Parts: sequence; C-alpha cells; structure tokens
Amino acid sequence: MKEMIRIKMNRGNEDYLATSSADLRMKTSREGQHPYAIVICCSDSRVVPEKIFSADIGDLFVIRVAGNVLDNHQLGSIEYAASHLDCGQIIVLGHTGCGAVDAALKGHSDGFIRFIIEDIQEAIGAEKDPSQACRLNVLHAMERLKEEFALHPEIAGIDISGGIYDISSGKVEWIN
Repeated sequence: MKEMIRIKMNRGNEDYLATSSADLRMKTSREGQHPYAIVICCSDSRVVPEKIFSADIGDLFVIRVAGNVLDNHQLGSIEYAASHLDCGQIIVLGHTGCGAVDAALKGHSDGFIRFIIEDIQEAIGAEKDPSQACRLNVLHAMERLKEEFALHPEIAGIDISGGIYDISSGKVEWIN
C-alpha cells in the first residue's frame, strides 16, 4: 500500500512538473512570494483553494486546518502573511459537508479532535442545521480575526471576507 501511494504521488509530481510554469517557479524562488490573499480553510481533501479560485503558484497563502478554526498557530501564520507579505485580503472559507462541523453538531469530541470541536461548538451554540452551523463557524472565525488584529497596526485595516464552498456544485457563496 505504501509503495502504491508513493508511486501515485511521484506520478502526480511528474504531471505537476510537466504542466506547471517552470518560469513562475523560478521567479517565485528568486523573488519570493507575493500572495494577494490569505485563505483559511478546512483540511478536507475536497476543498482545494488554488483550484477553487483558479490560482497559481504564489497567488494564495493557504492555511488549512480541520473546521477552519483559529488558534495561535494559525493567527501567527496570518500575521506573518499580512505584515511581511503584504496580503491585503483574508478569506475564511467554510464548506458544505464539513466533518468537523458535523462532529460538533453530534457532540463528538475525543482525543485531540476535541479542541477543534470545542471551538466549533462555541461558534455554533445551539444551532442544529448543518448549513447554518457552517455559516456561523465562518462568521465566528471572521469576528475572531477582527478582534485579535484590531490593535495590530499592520493588519487592523485588512479586508476580511467569508465564504462557503459547496462541495457538490463547486460554487462559493460569499457571506459578507
């Protein structure tokens, strides 16, 4: 099994090398990254911001964590991208069919997953509808970003948007 996965990964890397821009890879290698947006999204393998937004190498600074929740590690990454890479936009991207939101709705919270579930439960309160819970989770993250960076002079004015990616249709519904 391990060898089959490695073969698949190697083929995927070969395809990537054959289809991606060598010039762009070299340019970003020399000149660094200059992403136009920071995207905080779920780790769900069906949610791929670079594909969803048709972005190229260096376009997006993507932070992935189950349930698109925020802790100090994600906040530090956002701070870095906003203040050192001059990203002018933060997007919190939730999605339909989120397993972390579903687990929070069902009250499942064992192991390390409990930290994610507890954060989502704080965001959704007594909500039982999965779509509305997903929306509340995104809004919660957006509000937390505004609060955490309110006094940060380099980030205080950054635009924060939220969206819900529909895993069936592929469309993003903007929240704000």
